[in-house]
Amino acid sequence: MATKPPAGDPVQDAPRVEPAPHAAAGLPAVAHSLRIAQQQMGVRRTAQTLLKVNQKDGFDCPGCAWPEGDKRHTAEFCENGAKAVAEEATLRRVTPDFFAAHPLADLATRSGYWLGQQGRITQPMYLPEGADRYEAVTWERAFAVIAEELGALASPDEALFYTSGRTSNEAAFLLQLFAREFGTNNLPDCSNMCHESSGSALTETIGVGKGSVSLEDLHHADLIIVAGQNPGTNHPRMLSALEKAKSAGAKIISVNPLPEAGLERFKNPQTPLGMIKGAALNDLFLQIRIGGDQALFRLLNKMILATEGAVDETFVAAHTHGYEEFAAAAAEADWEQTLAATGLERSAIEEALAMALASKRTIVCWAMGLTQHKHSVPTIREVVNFLLLRGNIGRPGAGVCPVRGHSNVQGDRTMGIFERPSTAFLDALDKEFSITSPRHHGYDVVRSIRALRDGDAKVFFAMGGNFVSASPDTHVTEAAMRTARLTVHVSTKLNRSHTVTGTRALILPTLGRTDKDVQAGGKQFVTVEDSMSMVHASRGNLTPASPHLLSEPAIVARLARAVLGPASTTPWEEFEKDYATIRDRISRVVPGFENFNQRVAHPGGFTLPHAPRDSRRFPTATGRANFTAAPVEYPELPEGRLLLQTLRSHDQYNTTIYGLDDRYRGIKGGRRVVLVNPDDATTLGLTDGTYTDLVSEWKDGTERRAPGFRVVHYPTARGCAAAYYPETNVLVPLDSTADTSNTPASKSVVVRFENTH
Repeated sequence: MATKPPAGDPVQDAPRVEPAPHAAAGLPAVAHSLRIAQQQMGVRRTAQTLLKVNQKDGFDCPGCAWPEGDKRHTAEFCENGAKAVAEEATLRRVTPDFFAAHPLADLATRSGYWLGQQGRITQPMYLPEGADRYEAVTWERAFAVIAEELGALASPDEALFYTSGRTSNEAAFLLQLFAREFGTNNLPDCSNMCHESSGSALTETIGVGKGSVSLEDLHHADLIIVAGQNPGTNHPRMLSALEKAKSAGAKIISVNPLPEAGLERFKNPQTPLGMIKGAALNDLFLQIRIGGDQALFRLLNKMILATEGAVDETFVAAHTHGYEEFAAAAAEADWEQTLAATGLERSAIEEALAMALASKRTIVCWAMGLTQHKHSVPTIREVVNFLLLRGNIGRPGAGVCPVRGHSNVQGDRTMGIFERPSTAFLDALDKEFSITSPRHHGYDVVRSIRALRDGDAKVFFAMGGNFVSASPDTHVTEAAMRTARLTVHVSTKLNRSHTVTGTRALILPTLGRTDKDVQAGGKQFVTVEDSMSMVHASRGNLTPASPHLLSEPAIVARLARAVLGPASTTPWEEFEKDYATIRDRISRVVPGFENFNQRVAHPGGFTLPHAPRDSRRFPTATGRANFTAAPVEYPELPEGRLLLQTLRSHDQYNTTIYGLDDRYRGIKGGRRVVLVNPDDATTLGLTDGTYTDLVSEWKDGTERRAPGFRVVHYPTARGCAAAYYPETNVLVPLDSTADTSNTPASKSVVVRFENTH
């Protein structure tokens, strides 16, 4: 039977610490999944939903973007996927009575965990100017408020349209179309904060800003390097793919500042033997210092170049550009600098080299541990150099694999959610809809926050997500949001962003992935794109949480009609009635989506074209895959300081907090913990179990403080520390970003420790 939400915030003052396990999944994962699901949904609804997750006739998990194979398990979900589904399909409800009982000032004191546990929002809610709480409002009035504020702007560029990765292809396409018909390219999205560095590096080097591998490629690789990624928590179903590759003879190297249980041993809950014994995955663990990855790959590349017969000279000559300049730069790499940058032993690097040389098919996977540093783009370019040297792009079992986080974050970008769209995309959009899109670039996430702060943006509209909690420099971000004339959030559940408002605010409740979507044209489905460019349908099966909910496409279509009025010739009403009409338009605007409706009707969907993977064709400025030769960088650490990375707990997905434990790190009952190497802790006088303030140091001299963190002695790399976000986003300066991509540098924050009094 489903349980009621917590009445009060749980106390988190004294988190408990136990020894961290050395295996992931297994019986504990199954038990925890079912317990959370039953608390939120009850037994019958749990079965009704979980058996449809990631099935060909079901709905796409609202969690991560990991792909499914053609053959599906009956239970095609992981522990965190089950939590994500349970939170969305919950029987708990947030009604207008809830908002009447909880003024905004009260909600603002609540934790993200408490807010999320309250349930699904059932009606549009409006915070009028000067009011102290939200009140119910009709959809017509909500759209009128937005139209009024957008119409009062001095320029369309004073509006910001943010998109979360959960948004479907159809809704994303409509949102970018509306924004451009309105007159702006201000389309920041969650990619700006995560894999923007990957897209920047890959577009320059191989011509496509996406991964080049399929699930089958992983299964047939000789060597898989997992760098800056924790699949056991962030992409648990990836462990099954690694297990399958391992059983076929693959070797696995993990490169990470912390040991992670999922890469030590995976207890596959799909098999009896897996549940009991599990499979060891790591063959080599390189416990690298934060930010040392570029130096590591540069030295590996130097040694490959120096090994006779190691370079695929035929591939290099036929398909690449810039080899000589790159080789000259790689020759300058030296052991002393690399050991200082990485904190690794020479023997470990030599072992990694031997494994790379023995492999004929190598894949490198990565996530935020590579993308959220000042030098992230050069780091990923160096990974590409490593793969190009031995011809490991454009052949089976080899390639680049940036592992995307949110379910359709890659698809949203494909649909045109991008502040810097290509001329070709805009030309196609304009031709199809007889509009004139703006050609100047818009704001990304960091620039959007600056624009709000500086008074250059006045309306903020978010399609999903939790912008305030996801963004860096929390105090700056919240102050910036409060300067807006209007903030609007399309949401399924409450989060922190609903409590940090402009002069006026709206919450627009929407259907979730699990909900049936019936429009005037009949029952609808939406589509998503996974991390490996597979596009497929998603169909919810539950009665919506309230008759007052609208789908995301319907919200955008009605908003466009209210704002643009009869002057717009775009058939917004038709789009709302029948999503197939949206897909028809997508098929004529977005390359790779020809005959969209016919192809997506195939169970499992279809794969988008990828020139480097499909034909070793590289659509770059040179027409070839580009070697690059950036100077090696790594964070400098002042004496008495540590380098902090922000990360997720296991009871968390992005900014959604499912619980207060981190089972794989032995943390229970609290999130304000900082993981510190015992030797560093001794040097700094940080006793295990004591409490400290984390204070970040940045060149602007501003004090950024996260108070009251329990010190946990933990086997992190020397000189490095780790703590959970969003609690530590306050420490990340808004202007501390990656070169080129402008992604917040959340994985390399210099901090000092001050005693809590």
